[in-house]
Amino acid sequence: RRCLVLRFSDTLPVKIVLLGAGGTGGHIAPHLYRLAYALDREVEIIIIDGDTVERPNLVRQNFCVTDLKQNKARVIAERYSAAFGMEANYVSHYIEDEQELSDLVQCPKIFRPGRARFEEGYTILIGAVDNDKSRVMCHSVFQNARRLIYIDSGNGEYQGQVVCGVKLDGRTFNRPLISVFPTVMESEDKFPTELSCEEAAISAPQSMAANLTAASIVVNYVYNIVARGQLTAKYSTFSTLSLTTRTVGIKKQRRMAA
Repeated sequence: RRCLVLRFSDTLPVKIVLLGAGGTGGHIAPHLYRLAYALDREVEIIIIDGDTVERPNLVRQNFCVTDLKQNKARVIAERYSAAFGMEANYVSHYIEDEQELSDLVQCPKIFRPGRARFEEGYTILIGAVDNDKSRVMCHSVFQNARRLIYIDSGNGEYQGQVVCGVKLDGRTFNRPLISVFPTVMESEDKFPTELSCEEAAISAPQSMAANLTAASIVVNYVYNIVARGQLTAKYSTFSTLSLTTRTVGIKKQRRMAA
């Protein structure tokens, strides 16, 4: 069956908000800055994470020994913005308030002198978090937004998925994570700041390969949207054991409306 192609402007400004700079987000970030550097338009990148770098993180996250005890968002934002001559924008605390996230994903605008008006760009929210309560918050922000692209990445030790929700001018073209995998709503996860010391010390098993694979798929989605200006995919699943990736395309007869 023929796939539907979602098309995006290649001139309007773009804001990319990366929620989470750990196992997956830390590997996504360098490529966002590299991509922004290559594009001939305004791109703002904001990195968000309230966690600090600990020694166990060095095994599968994008940090080194000199980063220990420093805030993850600041390390990533300052390192790669400096590498590409860009401004470092980051939030060094956990965002667990829906309104705060909604404010951050407000779409950028650009003034067109020839048309004597402002034109609205778009925001890409990338969820690279390790708890479903944050995903529920992102879903709610997406549902209430008029214009937002929400790419969520999640993985276990050997497999995972990336889901790309697209909402333009109040109309949902791609369903977001929870609409595709509704069991996320049933999770009893807590926000990071709600965890006890004992709970925080326990984390679901993940692997370097799974984090890198998830990050690579996310970057592919972002690249297609901002560099190619078109998207034909709804979501992707992967396994690092079988070395396979499966992507579900956008079908005309399954096109969703808000």
